Amino acid sequence: MLRSEIESLPLLHRGKVRDIYDAGSDKLLIIQTDRISAFDVILSEPIPEKGKVLTALSSFWFEKLGHVIPNHLTGVAPESIVEPREKDQVQGRSFVVRKLKPLPIEAIVRGYIVGSGWKEYRKSGTVCGMLLPSGLQEAQKLDEPIFTPSTKAEIGEHDVNISFEEMVSLVGKETAERVKKAAIALYSEAAEFALTKGIIIADTKFEFGQDEAGNLYLIDEILTPDSSRFWPVDQYAVGKNPPSFDKQFVRDWLETQDWDKKAPAPKLPPEVIEKTTEKYKEALFRLTEG
Repeated sequence: MLRSEIESLPLLHRGKVRDIYDAGSDKLLIIQTDRISAFDVILSEPIPEKGKVLTALSSFWFEKLGHVIPNHLTGVAPESIVEPREKDQVQGRSFVVRKLKPLPIEAIVRGYIVGSGWKEYRKSGTVCGMLLPSGLQEAQKLDEPIFTPSTKAEIGEHDVNISFEEMVSLVGKETAERVKKAAIALYSEAAEFALTKGIIIADTKFEFGQDEAGNLYLIDEILTPDSSRFWPVDQYAVGKNPPSFDKQFVRDWLETQDWDKKAPAPKLPPEVIEKTTEKYKEALFRLTEG
């Protein structure tokens, strides 16, 4: 499914991956499509079953980590709020969630130094302005996970890393501290569990929202191949970027193309689409089975 077409509810927003509908005064219907984005550009080809993988994996983590912080799930069946002819569009790929005010930041936690963090470290010895010990190698595990927030960009724009102080100016000190504490706790517990399943969670991003009373909730999706960097333990080695169970496979292929990282993106070949679906499914299977 590249895009949903629910006519029984008002469409509020089409994001990079999710379509959001108004489900009443206090609820939203969020549908996880099979769209995929890379470098903040939505690609024209869907990744089959991707939305169902994201939904299943998020559901797993929301339940497993519910004791850390409450989340936006309502428990309402998506099929119960759409017309019968629309049920196939929501089945297995959607949530009915509470309406909350999203915080204007992404809460990124890094347990390993890789990607944009590694590029910055090589230049300045810092990650998002935070000074790290000298002599680190690519993909090396950090002594402690670090919290590196970013802005939330509009579609087609790029997220911008910000300092914790800049985050405080956006959301207030108390909320910033609560988000940081919750994000690190969520990452740490998930990463420890994933290791028992043969997966390293190198980094991930969370999003949070608040109700009218200011209570904090975990929203969006969590700990999926779209929002995290998953590495197989048996192929991990310090000093090189390991293969991953996430959309890094798509990014790596795009990096080989003559492309300025602006829309439209190059068309994905069938073998890249197929391999990406396989990687997403394997991540789900490894983490949730057994």
